[in-house]
Amino acid sequence: MKQNARITGHVQYREGDGVNITIRLGPCEVHVAALDVTISWTEGDSRGSAAIPIADYRSHLASGSIQTTGKGIT
Repeated sequence: MKQNARITGHVQYREGDGVNITIRLGPCEVHVAALDVTISWTEGDSRGSAAIPIADYRSHLASGSIQTTGKGIT
């Protein structure tokens, strides 16, 4: 399920074996699957996306670092 959300705190992801990359604050879209969550955002003319484990996503929700709007996207 896709939802509108907002990054309001420190949320990071890792590309392969690289270093952690911080997702910028602001609006995003989340797509929740069984094992992971894909976060998509735009920054100027660029688009970004990252997959994080579902456990990390739930932790970010609990801490308020990610806030969902409660509205699904079709």
